[in-house]
Amino acid sequence: MKRVNKGLKPFLFIFFIVIIFIVGYRNLEYNWQWYRIKPYLFVFENGEFTKGLLLEGLLITLKISSISLVLSFILGFLSAFARLSSSPMLKSISWLYVETIRNTPLLIQIFLIYFVISPVFNIPAFTSAVIALSLFEGAYSSEIIRSGIINVPKGQFEAAQSIGMSIPVIYIKVIIPQMLRQTLPMLAGQSVSLIKDSALVSTISIYDLTMQGQRIVSETFLTFEIWFAVALCYLVITASLSFIIRRFENQLKFINQ
Repeated sequence: MKRVNKGLKPFLFIFFIVIIFIVGYRNLEYNWQWYRIKPYLFVFENGEFTKGLLLEGLLITLKISSISLVLSFILGFLSAFARLSSSPMLKSISWLYVETIRNTPLLIQIFLIYFVISPVFNIPAFTSAVIALSLFEGAYSSEIIRSGIINVPKGQFEAAQSIGMSIPVIYIKVIIPQMLRQTLPMLAGQSVSLIKDSALVSTISIYDLTMQGQRIVSETFLTFEIWFAVALCYLVITASLSFIIRRFENQLKFINQ
């Protein structure tokens, strides 16, 4: 009975939120025009599919987020290994990178890279956005990965060495799988955060999902309809990513059993 009640709690919470939303929706004195949203998503006429502005922005958001996600994990691993290395110089560089990035706002970093650094090296806006997001999320991923590696029992490393494994093989086959099992939920949360943070790239004139939403609202004044549609798009992306990572986490647990 307790398990049933525990399983019902999330659904009851969602039901409560939906009720509040419906009541607020009805009490809001606003002329809803949902029928005008579809052309901004897609148009399908005469057998031809045409992307709307929101769908184009969504694809840009997915492109920026996916590239930044891969690069941030690479930076996170490199920074974590540098912090754990025996080299004082690598430790100092990694510490300086992590502390500088984590203690300054992402928006300031985007402006700094786009307006100060990019003109010197002729870097386009899209690349500037990817660099800023990768550096920002990589700093947080670095600490998550480092804590996961530290929490792997030292005896695991020593046992692998005793049977003749090289250090790279030990990390690939022993340390990293155990680290991932411990840190995957936190890395998943960081990945979702990256997707939401990508909305800030609209400030440097990248026509991502948020920027396209602002553009449509300024032209049509469909404030609530457009922003609800934008929020739904972000929700679909983040929920899908969370589902994929959860499945991978379950597979990882099954393999390590």
